[in-house]
Parts: sequence; structure tokens; C-alpha cells
Amino acid sequence: MVVTLWFYTLKTQKSRNLLLLIASCYFYMSFVPKYILILGATIIIDYIAGILIERTQGKGRRLWLIMSLIANIGILAYYKYFNFLAENLNGLLHMASIDKQYSLMDIVLPVGLSFHTFQAMSYTIEVYRGKQSAERNFATYALYVMFYPQLVAGPIERPQNILPQLHEYRPYNWENIKEGLVRMLWGFFKKVVIADRLAMVVDYAFDNHASAAWYVLAIGAVFYSFQIYCDFSGYCDIGIGAARVMNIKLMENFSQPYTSSNITTFWQRWHMSLSGWFRDYVYIPLGGNRKGELRRRINVFIVFLLSGLWHGANWTFVMWGGLHGLLVTIFAGSSEKTKSLAANTLKAIITFIAVTILWIFFRASNISQAMMYIANILSLQGGDTAMGLNIAELLFSVLLIVVMMVKEFRVQGYRMESDKKFYTYTVAMLALCYVFGVFSENQFIYFQF
Repeated sequence: MVVTLWFYTLKTQKSRNLLLLIASCYFYMSFVPKYILILGATIIIDYIAGILIERTQGKGRRLWLIMSLIANIGILAYYKYFNFLAENLNGLLHMASIDKQYSLMDIVLPVGLSFHTFQAMSYTIEVYRGKQSAERNFATYALYVMFYPQLVAGPIERPQNILPQLHEYRPYNWENIKEGLVRMLWGFFKKVVIADRLAMVVDYAFDNHASAAWYVLAIGAVFYSFQIYCDFSGYCDIGIGAARVMNIKLMENFSQPYTSSNITTFWQRWHMSLSGWFRDYVYIPLGGNRKGELRRRINVFIVFLLSGLWHGANWTFVMWGGLHGLLVTIFAGSSEKTKSLAANTLKAIITFIAVTILWIFFRASNISQAMMYIANILSLQGGDTAMGLNIAELLFSVLLIVVMMVKEFRVQGYRMESDKKFYTYTVAMLALCYVFGVFSENQFIYFQF
């Protein structure tokens, strides 16, 4: 981050982009260096495809788009879903008493593969639709896909937002630097102070789901709802803030999702870049709401199934997505906000409980574990009362959640009116992260996707 700030001293946007591209390559190679070749291959394919789509008339444009999509989806399917498909196919063959088994591959999933694949696909689709001109500068297009603040866990950007900013030379801006750093610090706080602290209770509850008391499991489930929010939105805060420091504005990915009064609103506020991607590139092409109510509900359900599968090669994610799709199709439009604060609060609580129950499938290793976890909560039976934290630390965790929710609900924006406030905030946040942070090297949850 500090090194890339040198770009303010560079006199042309091309030299700035080149520096950011080198920094992005270095950042990505710090995980598994050889996987930069995979990312490079998709960048070359889509760069050429974009130009060919724009140049070609008639059915040839669609052909180039399809070839680009096949290349991207094929790479994603191989690295993320090959073993999943092979395992399930082997299971079916065994059930059918067929003496044939497919070997599993020794595959390590490239970090953030789903994110930059979807971002690359949005580029060729937008060029095909005529909403985006094909990028002629290869380094600029590569930077659009590889821009390191949001490379591995989003938000999933559209070319119309990022590419114009990569072409525009904008001078040093101290206010943007302050705003970006403030946002980054808040993201770090949510990650190391809140999310990683809650993880200790969550990990204990899921590791001991068969023996822990029901209320330990319930607390673990609630804490996981806030852990995944603080972890994922914290990463987005860091990424959006880092980009802001460099005069680049990324889209927002969250908007107080746990205050939603119904499940549809929740998905309009959670991981908004992914929800928007599936809406524009899957739901609407399937027919959206243009072919009757039954077809609309089917389209919604398909989108949520695909969204679940996008998150991981495990039936738990498919179940999680499918159940969300079922709730959205059943209750869409039936739980809008009213003028009653009490009624809206009750609806928000019910929505949060439903989302929390479904997060259990997202966190569990398999569906059996998730079902046992839920069943043990509903049993109201006693058991192991340990929680991974003592009572004081547990109450402190609850306080942190409350403070976070109040701050994000009431405070809009991250600008500091004066330098004095900025320096005070910076020192205070660094001190809080140092004193109360849990530095257990917990990876961001969404890095695995």
C-alpha cells in the first residue's frame, strides 16, 4: 500500500496504471505464485474477445462472447468443481453397483477465483451488449481484472465504473487519502477485534456441536452471523478504503443488511455486487418477471441455487442458496415495512433469525452436521457449557457487536472534517486494534471463494 502511493508522483496515468498492475501481480503472487498464469490466461482471452466482439457484426459477436464465457467458466469449473463432481459421480456409480470410479485431482483452488472470473465475464458481456467499449490498452484491462484492493474478495466491479477511472489522471487529494485510511482502519477493527474474537466461540460451537449445550450452539450461530459480516464487510472496507487512497472509487457491497425487515431486502443489502451480477446476467436473461409469476419464482430460485454453488463446491452451499431462494420466492412482497417501529423491529428480528439459521448450513462441514447443529439447539438440552471465551470476554464481544451496529447505522461516511480529528481517530483505532485485536492469522472467510 505504501509503495503504490508513489503513483502520486508519476506524471501520466499510464505509468500509474503500470505501477498498480505490478503491485497487483505481486499481491496475487504472494499467495500461490504459479496461479498468476491462470489469471493471465483469462485476461489475454477476454482482452482479445472484447476487441473481436466489438469489431464483429452479426452472429459472430455472439460466438466470440460464448467462447470467452466457456473459457472463464471452464477454468472456474475445473479448479473449483472438478473434485466435487467426481466425488458425487463416484457415489452414484457405487449406488448403482457399477465398478467404475473417477480419480480425484490434487487441485488447490486459486484464491479469489470466483471473484475475478465474474468480474472478467461482466466485461465481455457489457461489450457484447454495447454498454462498454472494448479496452485497447492491455495493461489497463489487466488492471481492471487484477486491481489488488478488491481482487480476491470483491466487490465485483463493472467495467463502466472502473475503466473510466483508470483512464482519468487525477492529482493528489489529501481528503481522499484521509477518507480511505479511516475506512481501512474501520475494516481492520471489524476483522481483528470483532470477527476474529467471535471466531473463537463459533469454532468451539461447531467443533463441539454434538456435545455442547443448546444455548452455546445458539450463541455460536448468532456470533457466526456477525463474524461473517464483520469479516467480509471488513475486507470490503479495507479494499474500498485502499482504492479511495489512490483516487479510485469502488462500489459499496453492504448496506446494513441485518436491519432488513424481510429476506428480499436482506439480499438487496448483502453482497450487493454479487446480487447485482446474478440479477443482470442470469435472472433477467432467464426472463426475469416478464413471463408470469410462476416463471419469476422459478427464475429467482435458480439464481439462488447458482449463488449457493458459486460460494463453494459443497452441498451445504447449495442447500444454503436453495433455502434462501425458497424463502424469497414464498415471502417476496409479503413483509414490507410499515409505519410501526415495533412491527418493523419484530420483522427485522424474525428475518435475522431466519438468516442466522441458514448461516449454519454455510458454516457447517456437511449437511448432516448442520442438521444436527439445528436439532440440538431446538432440543433445549443441556451439555457442555464451555464457550471458548469466559463470561467477561463474552459480554465484551456482545458490546463490540452493539457498538459496531450503532456506528454503521448512525454514522454515514468516513470523511474527517479536520486533520486533528483524523490523527486522533487514527491513533485511537490503531491502539484499539493493538490492545483488543485477536492476531491468530485467521484468513478472510471469502478468500476461499
